Amino acid sequence: MKFIALALAFATTLQAHAINIVAAENFYGGVASQIAGPDSTVTSIMSNPNQDPHEFQTDASTAAAVAHADIVIYSGIGYDDWMEKLLGVQGKPTRVVIKVADLIGAKDGDNPHIWYQPETMPALAAKLGEVLKTPEAAAAFTASLQPLLDRIAALKPKLSGMKVTATEPVFGYMATALGFDMLGYDYQLAVMNDTDPSFQQTADFEKSLQSKTAKILFYNSQVTDPSTERMQSIAKASGVPIVGVTETQPTTSATYLDWMMSTLGGVEKALAP
Repeated sequence: MKFIALALAFATTLQAHAINIVAAENFYGGVASQIAGPDSTVTSIMSNPNQDPHEFQTDASTAAAVAHADIVIYSGIGYDDWMEKLLGVQGKPTRVVIKVADLIGAKDGDNPHIWYQPETMPALAAKLGEVLKTPEAAAAFTASLQPLLDRIAALKPKLSGMKVTATEPVFGYMATALGFDMLGYDYQLAVMNDTDPSFQQTADFEKSLQSKTAKILFYNSQVTDPSTERMQSIAKASGVPIVGVTETQPTTSATYLDWMMSTLGGVEKALAP
């Protein structure tokens, strides 16, 4: 009965004023804007592509935005724990909270960069369509991603089994979708968790580049440190192509689709003769 009451109250909110949506990350905010339409207000908290997401700090304006939101979207599974803390403060009684990780069955301990998984945004779109009562807009958004799925399908036969590596597991889900064999995952996890990789992890990582066993080095262009800079230097010296990936949607990409297609274009360019 409580759920029904909240649903009715939210439906009344929909009719009464423009919906205020707050997304922890700008790629979720972009999807929300496409589905909610021009009568909504969407605020993306993490939107600076030059910012290290791991060093993000909330402030009073961030807390106020979350408290006054009708819908809050965040990733979960350890990526944006700061949002869960803000959600612990009382907000609107009809507020709807969407934890994207739950929509795809991702759990704590999984790679948190779930927006690179092709199934994630369609799942978010479907949820937003349900909450906002805009199933047509949600379906149209999902249909708009077909070029991305087609490109993945076209690339996979060419890339399947190819060994690659990365300084962090940012591109991990897309690498799996493309059929890549990802090396050095233990090294990547250490860097992501701000711990020093072991001597053996570092040695194995360097060897994969020096021997050109890894055919591409993916690196997180938003997070650099002496260790990852050294790996890039080794890759360059060894003639291993380097592809930069970002954790937040860059300003040069108008939509999530543009961002993903541009990233795949970078992969193709790196492997071109």
